[in-house]
Amino acid sequence: MDSIKTIGIAGSGTMGNGIAHVAARAGYNVILLDIRQAALDQALATISKSMDREVAKGKLLPDDKTAALQRIRPTVYSADLAAADFVIEAVIEDFGAKSSVFVTLDETVRPDVILASNTSSISITKIASKTKRPDKVIGMHFMNPVPVMALVEIVRGLSTSAETYATTKRLAESFGKTPVEVNDYPGFVSNRVLMPMINEAIYCVMEGVGSPEAVDAVMKLGMNHPIGPLALADLIGLDVCLDIMEVLQTSLGDSKYRPCPLLRKMVDAGRLGRKSGEGFYKY
Repeated sequence: MDSIKTIGIAGSGTMGNGIAHVAARAGYNVILLDIRQAALDQALATISKSMDREVAKGKLLPDDKTAALQRIRPTVYSADLAAADFVIEAVIEDFGAKSSVFVTLDETVRPDVILASNTSSISITKIASKTKRPDKVIGMHFMNPVPVMALVEIVRGLSTSAETYATTKRLAESFGKTPVEVNDYPGFVSNRVLMPMINEAIYCVMEGVGSPEAVDAVMKLGMNHPIGPLALADLIGLDVCLDIMEVLQTSLGDSKYRPCPLLRKMVDAGRLGRKSGEGFYKY
């Protein structure tokens, strides 16, 4: 842990910029990689706005915000990650895309550097097989929104070493997070439980059991959930929900994980939730 000064993050989307936020706020230098400069510009704007909210709530001093932003170095060049002491991948939830990133990371960063994936459902063992350092590959699944949510699922692959796990656990704690170790099964714990619930809520809408507002109200008022499953799906991204359900169905082979046809239809229509301006609700 003492040797980790610079965190590399591959992917500057919702999860990537959130991880960059907490890492920089915790005092680490951050190299934030994306293939598009426009995505990096948007990520930095999102981080700044999110930190402004923390300042307004008295959780962050203005000078600390300035210092944290200065610790983030955006780049479109993967070679720049060679300077990282720990790398977290946060690209789309697609095995092909993640495999490509891990092959590049394995060739770019020092052999002693741990490569973590923020995957929410894909096998860490399978991802690690694409590298020459499977003992140094681990899952580090943050929750959305990253600056707010305390949990990080730490997922060991078949070859992940005890040292890699211990270092990753301590790093998560240094971010102010609470790490929980889970085993390498599709969806881990969080999405193995959450996504079928969201999927069933979508079935309720499709079958006319209730409106989105009614379904969410029942779960909030009757089950004490802070946010309804459909509003949460909009926050996560309906495309991400579909990707995870497909991983669960393919990997576990059980029809109970079949994605709701309405979910597929909404994704096909580009109604992805908050990020597109419309999902089950309009934003």
